[in-house]
Amino acid sequence: MRQVEVHGPDDLRIVDRPSRALDAGEVRIKVAAIGVNYLDIQERTGVYPREFPYVPGGEGSGIITELAGDVDGLRVGQRVCWQGVRCSYAEAVVAPVWKVLPVPDEVSDQEAAAILLQGLTAQYLATTSYAIQPGDVVVIHAGAGGLGLLLTQVAKLRGARVITTVSSTAKAVLSLEAGADLTVPYDELTTVAAGNAAVVYDSVGQATFEDSLTCLKKRGTLVLLGQSSGPVPPFDLSRLGRLGSLTITRPTLSDFVSTPAELHDRASAVFNWLATGRLRLRIGATYPLTQTAEAHAALEARSTTGKVLLIP
Repeated sequence: MRQVEVHGPDDLRIVDRPSRALDAGEVRIKVAAIGVNYLDIQERTGVYPREFPYVPGGEGSGIITELAGDVDGLRVGQRVCWQGVRCSYAEAVVAPVWKVLPVPDEVSDQEAAAILLQGLTAQYLATTSYAIQPGDVVVIHAGAGGLGLLLTQVAKLRGARVITTVSSTAKAVLSLEAGADLTVPYDELTTVAAGNAAVVYDSVGQATFEDSLTCLKKRGTLVLLGQSSGPVPPFDLSRLGRLGSLTITRPTLSDFVSTPAELHDRASAVFNWLATGRLRLRIGATYPLTQTAEAHAALEARSTTGKVLLIP
């Protein structure tokens, strides 16, 4: 099978490798679509270091082609998706059965690959990291990205007033279409939101951190969920008291889907929103697996909107 291997920060290769034998509790899946996430770039560039060479990727969709002898509840030929399974940039993936989710009939293969990581993230951010309440002012950075568009919609489902930051007029249009009440350039955020937000969702990090704090009202919550502009510098926690008893949290999806029950409950909510039209998914671009480098370059340059997919 063909797969992508990372041999260095700027060295992505398409190689042919045999697919390994299944262990107990595993399934083999012929891949239909692969989700591309900023984490994939951060691992490749050393923000979150991995040992070279490795196969990137952690989510996708496809069709089961083989089951280990002890696997129940799934069948060969079934459409499934997964998240949190390494080595997903490939034509075939071996996954632990508990991380494999059946794809509802109403959801396409590409939608399943595009929705899972960012949909689950939007769900736990809005319900658990900070439980959005009706009337809350919510600030979402990078409002036209794949996560930003989904999180905006979930926040609106929970009755929030949503303000997003965007970097262009075209991205502002997309954010407004997703339900944002107001979109602003990054450098204008504090003029409209200072001291008003119950929660700020910040995936940008270093460049937006101080403005995010400025936007929070007393006892507000800053949810740091990424660092596309670089890591936040060392921070004196005593400032949180002086700024109004603020809270900062740095969640990671894996801690919110760490059991089969929690994964299936959160995924069921996301798929229900999607199937009933309450959540609209934007797939901004698809690339063949052989153009993985181009897909990464587009995402890294922030020239994409919505979700980026690879197609084997």
